[in-house]
Amino acid sequence: MADEQQFIEDGLQRTQIDEFFADELGRAGYGGMEVAKTPMGTQIVLKAEKPGMVIGKGGKNIRKITTELEERFDLEDPQVDVQEVDEPDLNASIVADRLANALERGWYFRKAGHTTIDRIMEAGALGAEIVLSGKVTGARSRVEKFNRGYIKHNGEPAEEIVDHGVATAVMKLGTIGVQVKIIPPNAELPDDFEIYEGVEVEDYVADVDDESVEELLEGEPEETEPVTEPDVETGSSDEPEVDEEVIEEAEEFDDVDVPDDDDVEDDLEDLDAAVEEELDEDTEAEAEELMDEMDEEASDDEAASDSEDDEEADE
Repeated sequence: MADEQQFIEDGLQRTQIDEFFADELGRAGYGGMEVAKTPMGTQIVLKAEKPGMVIGKGGKNIRKITTELEERFDLEDPQVDVQEVDEPDLNASIVADRLANALERGWYFRKAGHTTIDRIMEAGALGAEIVLSGKVTGARSRVEKFNRGYIKHNGEPAEEIVDHGVATAVMKLGTIGVQVKIIPPNAELPDDFEIYEGVEVEDYVADVDDESVEELLEGEPEETEPVTEPDVETGSSDEPEVDEEVIEEAEEFDDVDVPDDDDVEDDLEDLDAAVEEELDEDTEAEAEELMDEMDEEASDDEAASDSEDDEEADE
């Protein structure tokens, strides 16, 4: 069998065993179980509000449960250990079963919810939540929630720290689902912090040697390449030769005066003004030429019309 399939089979078997204990040990205040497989067999730890009812007179009930586990669930040599729950009001399974029984006996859902969650908080819980879903009143289903304190809904704390319990109340109008979540006292949450008042900061700062700090600040000296001295006899060295012409050109460029930004702006403004004046003169000249041409054309037209009138008069 593949590993994935084996995980699924183990989870299904664990759920079925939990449901079996909840049905058989409901009156004894069943509070959950822990299953661990060992080389000697299967170790099962039961948590109950009344361990005497689980064991029975002379161990009769515990032997019956062991036989049922071997036959129904094929467990090899199951060893059942019963432990008493220290604080039943902080066990989500026991609280959910109590609340379901109270609803079945006719308690009003709002009174039962507030009473139950008050008892949980009085027991020292950091937070609790009760969810009732179903036909709590009337023929229409709805959800009612009761919250107190601080509760986690997501992430690893919701899976590891929060205690979950589920029960079902069978009513005349229908079934009502009961879900209970409890954060036990002294639970270490990842977002917890402490504030110390009147404490000097120096008490929590480690002593550091001054010399070691200075050494760290100085650091290691950087390695530099050795400078080779020129050979006196040959007059050569490892340094590259520099062309004299390049040096002279660089000196010529250094002598050139570079104008300031203000001078450059003034020159640009003068240039723009000169260009505008030239453009104005050119446009005026073109306009005068155009007017002269129009006058000449008008005079030619008048002369032509006068000659036509004279010809008509002669005829």
